[in-house]
Amino acid sequence: MKIRLLLSFFLLVICPATMAQTIVKGVVRNAQSQQTIPGAIVKVSTSQTTQTATDGSYSLTVPAQATYLIISHIGFVADTITIEHGQTIVYYTELQPRQNILKEVKVQGFETNRPLLQTAGAISIVDSDVIQRSDESSLVRAVNTVPGVRMDERAPASYRISVRGSTLRSPYGIRNVKLYFNGIPLTEANGTAALNLLDAASIESIEILKGPTASVYGAGTGGTVLLEPKRGQLGASIGAGITMGSYGFQKYAATASAGSAKNNVLVQYTHQQYDGYREQSAFDRKVLLISPEFYVSDKQTITSHIIYSDLYYELPGGITKEQYDANPRQARGGEFGSVKQQTAMNQEGINIGLKQDYRFTDNFSNSTAIYSLHRFRDHPFNTDYERNANQEYGGRSSFTYKTTIATLPATYTFGGEFQRGFEAARTYDNNSGSVGALRTDDEVTAKTGFVFSQAELELPSDFIFTAALSLNDTQYEIIRLAQAPTINYTKDFEAVLSPRVALLKRLTDQISAHASISSGFSPPTEEEILTSDGNLNEDLEAEKGTNYELGVRGYSLQNRLSFDVVGFYFRLKETIVSRQDASSVAVFRNVGSTSQKGLETALNYSIIDAPANAVSLFKVWGSYTFNHFRFKEYQQDEDDFSGNKLTGIAPHTATAGLDLATNVGLYFNATANYTEKIPLNDENTVYADRFVVIGAKAGYRKTIAGQLQLDVFAGVDNLTNETYSLGNDLNAFGGRFYQPAPDRNYFGGISLNYSFK
Repeated sequence: MKIRLLLSFFLLVICPATMAQTIVKGVVRNAQSQQTIPGAIVKVSTSQTTQTATDGSYSLTVPAQATYLIISHIGFVADTITIEHGQTIVYYTELQPRQNILKEVKVQGFETNRPLLQTAGAISIVDSDVIQRSDESSLVRAVNTVPGVRMDERAPASYRISVRGSTLRSPYGIRNVKLYFNGIPLTEANGTAALNLLDAASIESIEILKGPTASVYGAGTGGTVLLEPKRGQLGASIGAGITMGSYGFQKYAATASAGSAKNNVLVQYTHQQYDGYREQSAFDRKVLLISPEFYVSDKQTITSHIIYSDLYYELPGGITKEQYDANPRQARGGEFGSVKQQTAMNQEGINIGLKQDYRFTDNFSNSTAIYSLHRFRDHPFNTDYERNANQEYGGRSSFTYKTTIATLPATYTFGGEFQRGFEAARTYDNNSGSVGALRTDDEVTAKTGFVFSQAELELPSDFIFTAALSLNDTQYEIIRLAQAPTINYTKDFEAVLSPRVALLKRLTDQISAHASISSGFSPPTEEEILTSDGNLNEDLEAEKGTNYELGVRGYSLQNRLSFDVVGFYFRLKETIVSRQDASSVAVFRNVGSTSQKGLETALNYSIIDAPANAVSLFKVWGSYTFNHFRFKEYQQDEDDFSGNKLTGIAPHTATAGLDLATNVGLYFNATANYTEKIPLNDENTVYADRFVVIGAKAGYRKTIAGQLQLDVFAGVDNLTNETYSLGNDLNAFGGRFYQPAPDRNYFGGISLNYSFK
């Protein structure tokens, strides 16, 4: 009896401990070439980690509480596998190469969450690999690889984004382009977006929707940019990096990440400094990002972010062609010179966002987000000194319902968005960088919102039809306190319906064609109504436009070549343009209409894609944009500019690059950007010269013992030492059109990331 009791105790205690262990084995292959992938990271939900051998195989023992494992490798899309417990489990995994996932990547654009090949519309994706191709000092180089899109940097951190010509009304700042961060509006209720408060290293990917989206993102004629933040990964890790370069460039970064099956969090701090290529162009930015994510249940996910930013950058100002040719490093001089007036932007802000995705049933779901931001600006300019404080809140909610109509799958999306911002804005005399006499004291309340609906129907013969509609409304209320009697000004832009219809045809499993017609509505921003000289621009009206679009995208040559080609025709009415007055203050007005025709192409060809080979990756890629943009009707006093080229838009731009990687961890990439001559005034009498800028980066990236990831790199920008202006001042008074970019400059750095087992 004693022996039986001891044997029973042994079976009850020892055997479960043995059965709790599962041996997981597998082989990892390239989904395209079917070659095995050595060096892939295999990580279990309970933090056990290993790497695949030279033949792509792996084996590790996992405990009973392990639920899934993630298999990843540089250049491939990570795959998640649910663990089925037993004594020995074998998995055969195929990873999809990143450069060949056009039909697999699901995009957020138009909230369809469909693969790109099944989405009707001009959408470009900038992933983390593209962002990391340079020193990550800004997003300029990454965004400028996208056809139809141009990002300027008039001074370090003074950004401007043009999507199909929207620079026309943006002498500075980002306007007429709607930005979202983690699905939450980053563009404020006043129509501007402080993208410079973010660090490029905080961004995981970017989706750019070109032209009027006209439905789920509300009013707009320029486009929509969706920014996805970086998130924590499975397990725990810490990292640090440093990059240094020419003209005093320094960037320090520290990250900590922890993740499990239920939640993850990423904490990232970056500090970037730059002495500046030009006089009065120093830069200093500190950014703290806290990005948690909670998987509450199979139905509910909560994501959030907290961004604190402390930003200071100096403004060198525009210079004339003679000054540009003599010494491009000089700042604006004269009575209101930039050095004398100590022109700069000092900006501090915090942005807090919370989003919940909830699935009521398999066919009905909701995504709701709320946010709040607080920002303070201290801005000595050449002719005045501005101080303002802004606080804002807003929210967005969308519902998705999937059903069938006469056996045809259908998806309905509907929802709304609302933003309210309050700003206390004061302008003073600028006495050589010090606050002088008060000029204006304004309280500005901005309210904007819209409701939208969208229906998507899968028709026979592989057609997908989309119809969408949004109703948009914007209102400004300005109270001028420093004037007797007090002035109350209200501008309520009439609510406008913006429709969109689109049709997509899947020609094959690898090629699709799409066509769409959409209408856009873009009210003026606060800065266009209330200019920096304190004047109220009461007559300014909203732009309205209609966009016609036709495109094709897909693969050929055994999936080695991916392509995306779009042609469009955009008619814009009540076009807003800007000009500078004698004091360099930008003033705005409606001038009639424009005709904008264009062609955008993107190509990507993989010459070598074989992870087991010595040269594991070699691909070439490129993009080309043709713009035939003209003022159709433009009369200014006695001058008729009808038929002139649109100011600030190059008729031809092209980008080409190559990426090379080896099995031992060495990598190299190079990029060349070409920009044709750009008209700098509405009269078309002054042009910026065409230019070609080349950049390159080389490095060594390796994961050591499955835990320590090392990346050592060095690079060069403007390799051929081109003299060019990146971010010209349009219609500038006194011929001060040019904002020279740095000459040849270098950078290098190292980053380390350690994962805990």
